[in-house]
Amino acid sequence: MRPGRARGLSTAAVNDAVSRAVMRYVLIGPPLKLLTGLHVEGRENVPREGSLIVASNHLSFIDSIVIPLASGRQVHFLGKAEYFQGNGVRGAAVRWFHSTAGTIPVDRKDPRAAAASLELSEEVLRHGEAFGVYPEGTRSPDGRLHRGRTGVARMALSTGATLLPCAVIGTDKVQPSGSNGFRPARVTVKFGKPIDVEELSAQYQKAALLRAITDATMDAIGDLSGQERSGQYASDVKAAMEAGHSA
Repeated sequence: MRPGRARGLSTAAVNDAVSRAVMRYVLIGPPLKLLTGLHVEGRENVPREGSLIVASNHLSFIDSIVIPLASGRQVHFLGKAEYFQGNGVRGAAVRWFHSTAGTIPVDRKDPRAAAASLELSEEVLRHGEAFGVYPEGTRSPDGRLHRGRTGVARMALSTGATLLPCAVIGTDKVQPSGSNGFRPARVTVKFGKPIDVEELSAQYQKAALLRAITDATMDAIGDLSGQERSGQYASDVKAAMEAGHSA
């Protein structure tokens, strides 16, 4: 950061910038790149500045870590409010990590809090920053790519942000489902061309437009990831799997 620019920023803003740099270039970035051999394709499709929605498939908790590293930008994600409520040294470390990463806390048990978090997400975009979305709504329970929820389309239309499809490959090998530890495995992150929301808006209206934008986004993610498509919502597949296990 240039000295002249630093003088124009508040102390809090400078501290935040330093914390992000320490996380990206010292504490998190190098070890994670070593663990995963992180390979990035299509980084030239990522705008260096301006409001950006990164819409990705979702295989592991670490998706929200590797996507910002791969994009070269800070990408905000929604995260469980519990991440900010821990006690002791571990709780403080977790809070620092998520605050520095730009995680937006959401109480999944309170619909009103969830709505407020979405409003904060749109505010992030209106400030010209980047926000990450998993249109499937949850991690894939079986490795397939599931039907997208239309919230990503609503966000793109309401903010005018660039909608960029993204695919993560291999993160489920680094942190398998149900595991709290990490294993060495190759990870690839691919960024596609932006979705042409304007063209789709000329063809569709209202609910049909939301579905068309969402489906175009999921098609692009599927092309990048190579995953088998299910045509169902991930939450429905997960519920069916859990019912089968309990039967």
